[in-house]
Amino acid sequence: MRLTHGGAVWLMVVVTLMWGTAGVVTRHLTQAHSFEITFWRSLFTTLALLVILPLWRGRAVFSQLRSGGRELWISGVCWAVMFTAFMVALTMASTASVLVTMSLGPLLTALAARVFIGHRLPARTWAAIVVAGVGIGWMYGTQLMQGASGGVGGSLLGTLVALCVPIAGATNWTVVQHAHAKGHDIDLVPAVLIGAVLTALFTLPFALPFQASAHDLGLLAFLGVFQLAIPCVLSVLCAQVLKAPEVALLALLEVIFGIALAWIGAGEEPAASVLTGGALVIGALVFNELLALRGRRTTAADNALPGAH
Repeated sequence: MRLTHGGAVWLMVVVTLMWGTAGVVTRHLTQAHSFEITFWRSLFTTLALLVILPLWRGRAVFSQLRSGGRELWISGVCWAVMFTAFMVALTMASTASVLVTMSLGPLLTALAARVFIGHRLPARTWAAIVVAGVGIGWMYGTQLMQGASGGVGGSLLGTLVALCVPIAGATNWTVVQHAHAKGHDIDLVPAVLIGAVLTALFTLPFALPFQASAHDLGLLAFLGVFQLAIPCVLSVLCAQVLKAPEVALLALLEVIFGIALAWIGAGEEPAASVLTGGALVIGALVFNELLALRGRRTTAADNALPGAH
């Protein structure tokens, strides 16, 4: 049964809420360290997808792993970078800093499309890139000054690690679009499975010796299944109904949910510099995507006029 537009919107809100649990759950781990956290989450994600995908797509989904071509595996590597960088960054920096940095994804993707594919960017997107750049610069600059004055330097390093997430995401999108232009569409669902497997294999040597308690393993299983595997599948269903600007706008709720949950559930109050910089970044993204959505609706209305082609 195909989702209605309203159903897809509400389902996407639920998806972002599930994504937003990563920070607060991570803060309640007691013994697992950074790479071990990443390993267990990816392992549980892999196990969940190995159950979900055959039920959803049939066993033929696994044949796509062999016939998907080079681009599918490049996409899988990009997912692996995103999965690893996100969890490692959360162990080094505040949830707010990581999520705000990740929200640069749509703008970095637009820049990648301009540089590598030749897509023309509208003035509104260039303006959003400038404003978001100011916000990120303020956030990073404040952390750099705190580190220079004897503060904790790990926060800045963690934020820099988090920057790998939108960079890998922009690379992923560029590869997908390039493959589409050549008539070869990439199914992102098997790519997510590849990413989870590669992440588990890569982080395993760094995760040893295992230190996670039974309590930690329960939380990490929750992250693997309910924070990553299930919402990734649901987001694919939503993307089949919603327009790209709508998905981008709704995805920003992850930042709000993530910061709020970490604040309420783990007492992690975001720094003023992060709130200020984050407001600029999120404001620029909302402005850009709202105008993009308005432009699409105007075009659709014009095309629906009598005599329009």
